[in-house]
Amino acid sequence: MNAHTTFAETAWALIGTIDDIPRQGSRRIKDGARRIAVFRTADDRVFALEDKCPHKNGPLSEGIVHDGCVTCPLHNWVISLETGEAQGADDGRTSTFPVRIEGRNVYLNLTATTAAC
Repeated sequence: MNAHTTFAETAWALIGTIDDIPRQGSRRIKDGARRIAVFRTADDRVFALEDKCPHKNGPLSEGIVHDGCVTCPLHNWVISLETGEAQGADDGRTSTFPVRIEGRNVYLNLTATTAAC
């Protein structure tokens, strides 16, 4: 870290390019023991959630991406990619992570912004 680098800047990690994430799909990365799912929507928006459904810890990275949400493959809970909150009558939240795109590069801030309930 040089004299002009701030702590906040060091929290961002290059995880690849947008082309590494399938459209309407995801890519899973590991940060120590924590798994993070990075999703790409049909219109190329990118979101990151802890790869753990708030219901029974199902792997969200294996779910179906649609309409700004992902459907958990275990019990069909629908989770907002933007907020990490369960939709409809379901109640719960998974942690979200800030994503930044520069050109085609995708950067992930490994500090979760919402705690799981």
